[in-house]
Amino acid sequence: MDDRTKILVVDDEEVVRLSHIRTLASMHCSVEVVKNGVEALGVMEQRPADVVLLDLRMPGMDGMAVLKTIKQRWPETEVVIITGYPNIETAKEAVRLGAYDYLAKPVGPDEVISVANGAMTQKKWALRKDRSGLNTGIGAAAGSGRKAGNFTN
Repeated sequence: MDDRTKILVVDDEEVVRLSHIRTLASMHCSVEVVKNGVEALGVMEQRPADVVLLDLRMPGMDGMAVLKTIKQRWPETEVVIITGYPNIETAKEAVRLGAYDYLAKPVGPDEVISVANGAMTQKKWALRKDRSGLNTGIGAAAGSGRKAGNFTN
């Protein structure tokens, strides 16, 4: 990641927000934290994030509603659900709505860094594909235009 990468952390627990700030500080990216879904959408209006680390259960607007809104309005933003109340139904719903990943709390620093890097890589590949109109992502080389008989031994 680089200094231009923007990560938004959305969690109603201060200890979680502070933990993510400390963890992500080593990644040389811009990290912003908010404590609820309404604040998250306000930040997205002003400064859309590349990656959102999103709690599922928060007072007011829950994480699913935030995820749905983000993916509708900023589809290029990758969202990772991080919840203390994991279950298969919410995991399936999150994936259906476009979440990049779904993690159960507690998550360690290495896992946060790994998922943030993975989400950012996914975003870069998706943007590359969208801009070119072609699939230039992983595996695209298999159909790279070489024709039978053009190989030399």
